[in-house]
Amino acid sequence: MVTVEETTTLLRRSRAGDGPARSALFEHVYAELRRLAEGYMHRERADHTLQATALVHEAFVRLVNQTAVEWADRTYFYGVAATTMRRILVSHARAHRSLKRGGERRRADIDPGALAGRAHRIDLIELDDALNRLAAIDPRKARVVELRYFGGLGVPETAAILEVSEPTVKRDWVFARAWLRRELAGGGDERDA
Repeated sequence: MVTVEETTTLLRRSRAGDGPARSALFEHVYAELRRLAEGYMHRERADHTLQATALVHEAFVRLVNQTAVEWADRTYFYGVAATTMRRILVSHARAHRSLKRGGERRRADIDPGALAGRAHRIDLIELDDALNRLAAIDPRKARVVELRYFGGLGVPETAAILEVSEPTVKRDWVFARAWLRRELAGGGDERDA
């Protein structure tokens, strides 16, 4: 079993262009990235053309080709992986929508309950737009949502990445969920935040 320290070493060696380290890193992080991808894909529409395996591979390629990122540790890596997967899916959704020439909006299954407390369907692009509005007002709260909801990270991991206390993450999570719920229901106004 590979330790956390070995993962961090593989991340850094991969960033430096070490091919064997990149291969070893992929083998080591694949299962966790696959779990993240399956979580994302479970929330997507049934006729989605992107598969979890393709999402993992595309995200991994983007992650290891980021030379500007200094990988602090594996938790940070998975946080960036969550962001990367979100961006890939939003880009895919925007391309899908543009193919329909701006027509019909398709609804994506987003978690039953994590944001709104009940099962319902949320358009991924609307959710991304709402998260971007939240980020303009309070970047940390938007990042908490990204790491916890999309990345599947717990409070301790989120607190470590953001370098804040666990109670701060919990407060941010409660606020952000309520704010997003209001925004997605059409009752939000940026000035009210």
